[in-house]
Amino acid sequence: MASTTQKNGMVAPPKLQFRILHNISTPRQKYQWTGLKIALILLDAITISLGFLVAYLIRFELKLPIFYSMEESVSLHFYLSLGIILLPLWLGIFALHGLYSRPNLLGGTKEYSLLFNATTISMFLIITANFLIPEFILARGWLLLTWIFVFLFSFTARFLLRRLVYFLRKHGMFTSNAVIVGTNAEAQLLATQFKSADTSGLNVAGYIACPSSSSRAVPDENILGDLKEIEKIVYEKNVEEIIVTSSAVSAQEVVALFKLFGIAEGVNLRLSSGVYEIITTGLQVQEIASVPLVKVNKIRLTGWDQALKFLLDFGLSAILLPFIFPVGLVIALCIAMDSKGPVFHRRRVMGVNGHTFDAFKFRTMYVNGDAILDAYPELKEQLAREHKLKNDPRVTRVGRFLRKTSLDELPQILNVLKGEMSLVGPRMISPEEMEKYQEHGMNLLTVKPGITGLWQVSGRSDVSYDQRVQMDMYYIRNWSIWLDLQILFRTIPAVLSRKGAY
Repeated sequence: MASTTQKNGMVAPPKLQFRILHNISTPRQKYQWTGLKIALILLDAITISLGFLVAYLIRFELKLPIFYSMEESVSLHFYLSLGIILLPLWLGIFALHGLYSRPNLLGGTKEYSLLFNATTISMFLIITANFLIPEFILARGWLLLTWIFVFLFSFTARFLLRRLVYFLRKHGMFTSNAVIVGTNAEAQLLATQFKSADTSGLNVAGYIACPSSSSRAVPDENILGDLKEIEKIVYEKNVEEIIVTSSAVSAQEVVALFKLFGIAEGVNLRLSSGVYEIITTGLQVQEIASVPLVKVNKIRLTGWDQALKFLLDFGLSAILLPFIFPVGLVIALCIAMDSKGPVFHRRRVMGVNGHTFDAFKFRTMYVNGDAILDAYPELKEQLAREHKLKNDPRVTRVGRFLRKTSLDELPQILNVLKGEMSLVGPRMISPEEMEKYQEHGMNLLTVKPGITGLWQVSGRSDVSYDQRVQMDMYYIRNWSIWLDLQILFRTIPAVLSRKGAY
């Protein structure tokens, strides 16, 4: 097929450009995804039917006093027949909500949100029919229980199936080959993120060099070719995902890529935000006057994610508080007996959206700590550089024990209950430390700092400052309730080992 060359060296597709690519996916990949969709339909059919049945048993068979007792006998046959009629309608509403569409599966909480909406709409349609048709009488308790159990069972089944698919992805199934257009720092960071996330489903085959960008942050051996060879590379590598690094390509190159792959079958063309290497909060695309604009989220967690984080923080803190209180009294008494000064130390730190607050800790230093440090100029210089001292002369005897066991941080549970901190989060920093984070600093202000975090379970003070920054950025980008739980479980062994604690 003939083609012409543009000024920037990019191959311009001929007139039949929109018919170039068809069915890039291998038969094996198609069978896998088809099998997943069939499995989802069968699971939904089972869970919906189970929801109908459990709702009937609880409403009519258990004779619970909270339900109105119907004088006439309730026919199981009637509700079974109703379930047979409603099942295909319910599955159809699931399909209309995209619950069997590949882009909505296996990625974040969107699938569960769609499931909740579809279940709710299905129930409202039944309620509407019950209201409009006098002969169609259903128990309100059964309707409510059906809504609850259908969503709960479907949610659980899809959650477990997703865990199975994630396991299979580690063995090469349910994955898509991808190439990244661009070779700059953002392109390298995108590839690292895709490879480190076991759930991404992307197998990054390599990079495509752009004539308009001379920046090279990736190894030469990982570059598959330049934009003039991209069509050949896509065929040879069975590429389904083309990730365009917006900061590495020109507008003309983006247009040329869209002409070549924009509506091609079997290939998804995706553009990065262009600011991924510095912004970790997530972006939203909103049309204003028919112009698509990218909006940067002010906070990292929204919706269900924010609710789950809230429940974990306040629920676990409320459970721990009665056990922490007597321990805190003993520690306070030891501090008062060991050295003069207040029991608590308040440290002014940065919170969400730049709001500062006082983080509580048990005092571990002498009140004249600055005067003591003045006698050690080399340590003072090290403190200004690293913000930590291994053998700090300002630390008291009790304070040294508290730091090694991390018991000095127990009062921060009050900051969690006040909504200023989280149990798990990035390391809290003072306003002066923001400069250390450079362009990454803005990301720290989108989440609450944590009592524990990746830095805490990865060596604490033995971790360099640059490594701490990278850990904080990784946590913000990859947050999930499971990551928080994993860090919480790792915190106890990390504290007991005392590694990096000083």
